[in-house]
Amino acid sequence: DLIDKLRPQIRAGVPIVVLEPSCWAVFKDELTNILNENEDAKRLQEQVFTLSDFLDRHAPPGYRVPKLHRKALLHGHCHQKSLDRLNDKRYGELFCEKDLLKKMGIAFEAPTDGCCGMAGAFGFEKGDHYAVAMACGERSLLPHVRQTSDDDLVIADGFSCREQISQATGRHALHLAEVMQLALRHGPDGPRTGEHPEAEVQRCVRRAHRKANARALTAVACGALIGGLLYRFNKHQQRSSTTWISR
Repeated sequence: DLIDKLRPQIRAGVPIVVLEPSCWAVFKDELTNILNENEDAKRLQEQVFTLSDFLDRHAPPGYRVPKLHRKALLHGHCHQKSLDRLNDKRYGELFCEKDLLKKMGIAFEAPTDGCCGMAGAFGFEKGDHYAVAMACGERSLLPHVRQTSDDDLVIADGFSCREQISQATGRHALHLAEVMQLALRHGPDGPRTGEHPEAEVQRCVRRAHRKANARALTAVACGALIGGLLYRFNKHQQRSSTTWISR
């Protein structure tokens, strides 16, 4: 299981950074409730960090985050906001995330109310589930996204949050790691103007998908070719065997 796979790193005290807040919440809170007698689960709870928590509190001396002089709308994942109490004792404040953005030079707005509504697969289910998901999103988050300037960033670490934003507004929210990548690639001024700042990330994702699809199609084509050759070879062997028997 997971603990078995991570046991060498856990016992060596290696910090484990988790990008998806819901996965981080499993390690940080739920796992020790399920395995409350497991010492490695307890160790893992102390060694697991979100990206912002790790960089803000545990980065090596002398580390400096890249600068990015942009405005942003910051949306916190519900699991991350609810577990702020483990780090900062106050719900929904996302202190580490905000501190990191301040160091980067990003001026942000971060409404603490509202949920994206997607909740994993919940928001994809037709009927009442979809209606509830959209009502949750429209309560606060989605209107805030629509009011955001085209030049501003939309930041959301949760996969479900980003999916809901994409489907309901046409904007594509970025994970904090992607925001830092933009700063590293383009410097303090960020990517070129005239398009949403997330556009380059989307292009990179599409290129990666095309390459993955091309590899998959190549593998399928090779499999089909090999299968066809084997089929013809077997048929030839059967005909040869039949001819020999008849003689």
